[in-house]
Amino acid sequence: MNKTNEWDPAWLKRIAESLAGIKYGSVQIVIHDGKIVQIERTEKRRFESAARLAGGEGTLDN
Repeated sequence: MNKTNEWDPAWLKRIAESLAGIKYGSVQIVIHDGKIVQIERTEKRRFESAARLAGGEGTLDN
């Protein structure tokens, strides 16, 4: 296969926007026939439990 990928600035911008501000999670790029067709962002948010807030158990690892 001698096909080279060309990086469309619009897609690079969309990827950068998907990565911006994400602290925990993933960004998945879906490719069909050698072309980007979809970007999926899964973000995880972690919250401290009431026991931890009251000083009961250790700290939340971030």
